[in-house]
Amino acid sequence: MAVAPTPILQFGTSRFLLAHADLFISEAMDRDEALGPITVVQTTGNPASARRIQALADGAAYPVRIRGLKDGKTIDEMRQGRAIARALFAGTDWPAIVNAGIAADVILSNTGDRGYDLDESDDVVRLSEPGRVPVSFPAKLLVLLYARWRARPGRPVSIFPCELVQRNGDKLKAIVLTIARNWKLSSDFLGYIEARCHFANGLVDRIVSEPLEPVGAVAEPYALWAIEAQEGLVLPCRHPSLVVTDNLDRYEHLKLHILNLGHSYLAERWLAGNRPAGETVREIMADPYVRRDLEAVWRDEVVPVFALEGMRNDALRYVDEVRERFLNPYLDHRLADIAGNHTEKKLRRIKPMLDRGHAATPPISQPLLAAALEASHA
Repeated sequence: MAVAPTPILQFGTSRFLLAHADLFISEAMDRDEALGPITVVQTTGNPASARRIQALADGAAYPVRIRGLKDGKTIDEMRQGRAIARALFAGTDWPAIVNAGIAADVILSNTGDRGYDLDESDDVVRLSEPGRVPVSFPAKLLVLLYARWRARPGRPVSIFPCELVQRNGDKLKAIVLTIARNWKLSSDFLGYIEARCHFANGLVDRIVSEPLEPVGAVAEPYALWAIEAQEGLVLPCRHPSLVVTDNLDRYEHLKLHILNLGHSYLAERWLAGNRPAGETVREIMADPYVRRDLEAVWRDEVVPVFALEGMRNDALRYVDEVRERFLNPYLDHRLADIAGNHTEKKLRRIKPMLDRGHAATPPISQPLLAAALEASHA
């Protein structure tokens, strides 16, 4: 399949990317503030992904419905994503994908929870047999970068992982370098990855609640793409929801210890109260006693910890945004889904706040969080 060169190559066809980065780039293209269109790659044989690829193959627009609350107002509007120019399948279009990677200046990815897992069948032979498609995403990326290095020596590329992995750019780069060393690739190529391949650490945040068929999505109004500043990084676009920051930890801590902590606190109340199996975040927020206690957690037990770090106003603003997201009248976010791996989530989301509150002078009283952390359920 012939592919017109595009400045952006994307691995993954998730509805999240369609309603997040891809929509940002589309809207930025309307203002002439984007590098240009996207070539998107389906990496698995998932039937839903295959339907999306087929629908996107001719570069047609797709719908994104934005529904929820913003600044106290109800939003329900339809937008059109127009940034995807071509859609390819790794299993059949690999040579074209490699050529697209050679031409691109930016690579995006969102390959799922296990997207960085390796496959033992991936080996250095992949480099000498262009028809053999690497199985794992990191190996695919390495083969593509190797072809790029040979075709365009010294030409930089910016890589933006959107997987929900802390310091995702650093982690993906380390995996790619490990494979390259295991394959005994040249020191010149390793130097190219180190110096000219800019792997960006980033945080993405938007609830994309359901797909539209055959392609499209329903998403909340809130959206954030926070990218850690790095010398030489080329952004795919400029957009009000895209933030370049020297302090990515700030955004990660706010999300983890306000939004995610709030979700886990509500899940704890749902488990402890033997509440309806299908109850949603919006429904439990309608319970005045649960709502009162969650507001107390945020106000009295979380925001004071952020205040110690000079982030009181940031935390208060983010609490207001999260509250609107929890009250979204169009979003059915089931507490049963949030409660998966509940004990481990509490250790990551709640315990650090308790530790920081306990270390304060004087210590911050956090009885609701302490009770939630200590609770256990059969």
